[in-house]
Amino acid sequence: QVQLVESGGGLVQPGASLRLSCANSGRAVSSFAMGWFRQAPGKEREFVAALSKSGTSTRYADSVKGRFTISRDGAKNTVILQMNSLKPEDSAVYYCAASSMVSSGTVYTSQLEYDYWGQGTQVTVSS
Repeated sequence: QVQLVESGGGLVQPGASLRLSCANSGRAVSSFAMGWFRQAPGKEREFVAALSKSGTSTRYADSVKGRFTISRDGAKNTVILQMNSLKPEDSAVYYCAASSMVSSGTVYTSQLEYDYWGQGTQVTVSS
């Protein structure tokens, strides 16, 4: 069973940092390829960052490249999204997702490739 729970969102000023966590109460996160997506009001949900099942490959949306980092903490069965230099356009509900696709080295960027989703955590960047 997979249950993803995001935390760490909040209201911050431009330039600040936030650390989002995605805890899985079921199977180990190392059993899945993991991803983060976000949805701003009036917009479609979009890809943010992804990590392969092996943990060796990552991919980022161009809009967050160099500012966001996705990683995995196996001991805590958690996936982390470290967000630095936040901008107002980063404001959105952020969702964690897990993919049970079999390839260990592949990074998945399409929502269609993910089987399990968290409930989301709100991130607001505003002065």
